[in-house]
Amino acid sequence: MRILTEQGPRDYRAVWMQGDKVVMIDQRLIPERFHLVEFSLVEDVAKAIKNMTVRGAPAIGVAAAFGMALAALNGQDLASSAALLKAQRPTAFDLFFAVDHMLERLSKGERPVKAANDYADAIVVRCKHIGEQGEGLIVDGAKVMTHCNAGALATVDYGTALAPIRLAWRSGRRFFVYVSETRPRLQGMKLTAYELRNEGIPHSIIVDGASGHFMRQGVDLVIVGADRIAANGDFANKVGTFEKAVLAKELDVPFYVAAPISTFDFALESGRGIVIEDRGEEEVTFMDGKRIAPEGSGALNPSFDMTPSKYVRGFITEAGILSPREIGRIKGARI
Repeated sequence: MRILTEQGPRDYRAVWMQGDKVVMIDQRLIPERFHLVEFSLVEDVAKAIKNMTVRGAPAIGVAAAFGMALAALNGQDLASSAALLKAQRPTAFDLFFAVDHMLERLSKGERPVKAANDYADAIVVRCKHIGEQGEGLIVDGAKVMTHCNAGALATVDYGTALAPIRLAWRSGRRFFVYVSETRPRLQGMKLTAYELRNEGIPHSIIVDGASGHFMRQGVDLVIVGADRIAANGDFANKVGTFEKAVLAKELDVPFYVAAPISTFDFALESGRGIVIEDRGEEEVTFMDGKRIAPEGSGALNPSFDMTPSKYVRGFITEAGILSPREIGRIKGARI
């Protein structure tokens, strides 16, 4: 991804392996500060996944793959390390997919760092293909809406929802992006806007509750990412996605989900089986370390919601744009 630094534009991935260390951008500090952190132990990578130093389903999966490589290099029990990593974020299917992928590769005697790097490279290539498949949806003068951050920070590079946006812009089309703030952690305002600003793509941040207002004024399409997609096309994404999908259907705005094959969980028949992660109430009741809610008032904080497939116009994948009825054709595809 393109990052503007004091030395000029530079390209970074969200997470990578350097020698025997995992390096990642600390996403909790953006946009205030760009800072890299390093980890030498699988336990520390697990903590980074849990506390959202790294976040976004594909990036979580890649971080976990690197974590498994560290466990192998350090001679740790791989089954225990796998269980530790999987326990950190229950909704994101890429996490489980990546850990199982690494267990299979390591059981065949493959070199740990090479196996993890191969997985990371494959995710980046697939996200670029998602951009290539979806960029044609965005025409000159279009108004696009997205939710949360499904950009390079969430996917190592290119993004899922932001990949078509990035590639359409780089190919010369000019358009505008509505960025919903994404309470309570503000990933849209802090991360998506940060990525768009670094690319020079025109955008404005909107409060989550203004989505319907702007759709009614004229949004051409909505593109979001996903953390887990069931066999029937029901999917989980950052909380607030379901509301956008319902509004888009009501207002006849095309609603697309961009995700690599690693996000599809064909073991789940429908979204009813998706485990929704609940996070701490302090993410809602505090902001920048200061309590903003009345003392004595609690908060409920689901990190994701589930959107039924009937609201989805198409899934933008590396294999093409698929309707919910067509996604079965990618079942069994491998990284």
